[in-house]
Amino acid sequence: MSLNEATQGGVPPAPAVDKPARRKRRLPTEVSILLVLVGIALIFEALGWVLIGQSFLGNKQRLIVMILQVSVIGIIAVGVTQVIITSGVDLSSGSVVAFTAMVAASLAQNPDYARAVYPALTGLPVIVPIVAGLLVGLGAGLVNGALIAYTGIPPFIATLGMMVAARGAAKWYTGGQPVSMLSDGYAAIGAGAMPVIIFLAVALVFHIALRYTRYGKFTYAIGANRQAAIVSGINVNRHLLLVYAIAGTLAGLAGIVTSARAVSGQAGMGVAYELDAIAAAVIGGTSLAGGVGRITGTVIGVIILGVMTSGFTFLRIDAYYQEIVKGVIIVAAVVADQYRQRKRARA
Repeated sequence: MSLNEATQGGVPPAPAVDKPARRKRRLPTEVSILLVLVGIALIFEALGWVLIGQSFLGNKQRLIVMILQVSVIGIIAVGVTQVIITSGVDLSSGSVVAFTAMVAASLAQNPDYARAVYPALTGLPVIVPIVAGLLVGLGAGLVNGALIAYTGIPPFIATLGMMVAARGAAKWYTGGQPVSMLSDGYAAIGAGAMPVIIFLAVALVFHIALRYTRYGKFTYAIGANRQAAIVSGINVNRHLLLVYAIAGTLAGLAGIVTSARAVSGQAGMGVAYELDAIAAAVIGGTSLAGGVGRITGTVIGVIILGVMTSGFTFLRIDAYYQEIVKGVIIVAAVVADQYRQRKRARA
């Protein structure tokens, strides 16, 4: 039967079915960043054989030291990542590290030290300086969050003020004098692989929190569209206070680990740590515009910074050039993020 006959007989022709358009499969952001990490490591490996005649990746001790060095930055970066996802920023992390290190170290001194900051409070259980340090970081984070959430001060200004204030507080605390002669129990926090274990544990906890809990959904929603988050019933101010409190507490934890590793507290600790943490988050795919970012990407970003620093030192390149290259990479990461945003908007 012909098509005309079928139509005239009341049987309509079968409708044409459009084939679904094939979508291009894109690699996850973390995979792309991981490939960048591998590429950078291989470049340093090749340069090592050409310029020095040694292997960069073959030295296990160098790699261990590298991971230990970036673990503190990694702890801060986990908190900073969450702040950036809300389209905020935290410039106070490095100064909070210093103030926390001073306070925690002053409560962890040996009882036989004649020049202790608090002679009557020496020989305390190790949990006391740990809790004190975490409370200092929490307090700084709460102040940041309250200023941003309830006064409307831009995050840049609020955390910049905290950066200056916390650094001043660290210098005032002992008149600029270092705090030394810490107990063995406290020093154990920064000994061996403990800083790395702490970093990975923190990263795992907040990876789960961001990806599988309501806390994470609220954090992404606020960064993606704050007004829509308010309309949907999210208490944005309270959640921002929580996010900045977490970031401050993690900076406090980083200060504890830093002072434990150095077995002393010094007001000059943590300088520019906040910039390295922001750089790690941005390199790891966290968007400065908010709403995009993962802890796994930040972990890879932290390792990239560590590989770069270790690689430059391995090649005996001056520290000044290291800072220049680090700045170029940060700018390149931001440019790539802007390109991804425009591409996403067009799609």
